[in-house]
Amino acid sequence: MTKKDAILVAAQEAFGQLGYSGTTMKDVSKRANVSFGLVSHYFGNKHDLFLAAGFDMVDRLIKTLRQATAKEKCGLDAARAYMVSYYEFTIKHRETFPVLLRCSPFSHIEPGVNATKVAERFQDIIDAIREAVARGVEDGSIRDLPVEETALIIYGNIIGAVRTKLLTPYDTERIYAETIRHVMRSLECGSSPQDGNGVPGNL
Repeated sequence: MTKKDAILVAAQEAFGQLGYSGTTMKDVSKRANVSFGLVSHYFGNKHDLFLAAGFDMVDRLIKTLRQATAKEKCGLDAARAYMVSYYEFTIKHRETFPVLLRCSPFSHIEPGVNATKVAERFQDIIDAIREAVARGVEDGSIRDLPVEETALIIYGNIIGAVRTKLLTPYDTERIYAETIRHVMRSLECGSSPQDGNGVPGNL
């Protein structure tokens, strides 16, 4: 890992745990075990570091989602794959993913952060699920639903489950799996959902 990458990881951990106002550049430099000046050299000020940390996580998440949905044969399976891969990503990056909960138009954008830039970057995440829904409506695997609103509702369910699992003290052992089942029941054609809905047991 390069020093620049180490700074990004340290920033993701710090911002995710402490929020924007609670994190300092000095704190990030200590976590990354680099000089304060090197953090400033690579990322400028705290605002730019915060966006860089969040957007780095967005980029990696989008790549994961795109790879997962591209493999599926129909829109419904792509929507399921989107949710499963999203949740597996949060589990894999549990210590750093909360930076996206601090830098999200669907939860809470920290005071002083450029909300327009954040919303524009997050649109790529929404586009991936919107495309899956549109594909499903077209191929008949998803019932006739308004695509834009459905994509936003699905993503709202995802964010709610992630925030509950990562940021609250509630028993959330099955929340990811149950959220997927709930969304699949809402999307499927017909009155009964598929058995199990293809949800991995570790979610």
